Amino acid sequence: MSEILGQDAAWMRRALELAQRAEAEGEVPVGAVLVREGAMIGEGWNRPIAEHDPSAHAEIRALRDAGRRVGNYRLAGSTLYVTLEPCPMCVGALVHARVARIVFAAPDLRTGACGGAMDLVRAPVHNHRIEVDAGPYGEEAASLLRAFFRRRREVARPVEDADRAD
Repeated sequence: MSEILGQDAAWMRRALELAQRAEAEGEVPVGAVLVREGAMIGEGWNRPIAEHDPSAHAEIRALRDAGRRVGNYRLAGSTLYVTLEPCPMCVGALVHARVARIVFAAPDLRTGACGGAMDLVRAPVHNHRIEVDAGPYGEEAASLLRAFFRRRREVARPVEDADRAD
């Protein structure tokens, strides 16, 4: 079990690096790594703004990367490490890809679909079950997100204040 926890920490650390890359590009800081049999098969970071694509979440981009690398859209036996609890769109894609396990760092109480706001992973209508674990670095991932949105609000506030002054 401690071997799994050590691997979880190492892969989540990589997901955090990808989240920081998203932030550096002006995107919401979320990163994801897809692993099978101890090897990375796909990775992604948020890019909906840059790609003009509302589906370009870190998880979706990691799935696409993995599918290209392994030559299959089915990714059975894989584990997704992601810095924020996946949304409903991403959970749907993860179910269809047959991902075995999701490990997320920070819960998302607004749109998280792995038990945060809703629990689509365990919906009885799915023909595939995904194991879900709260992973390491939850506070670090949450702090990264809070700081990002705080800075974004601070940038927006002077514009709003200037508009009101007219």
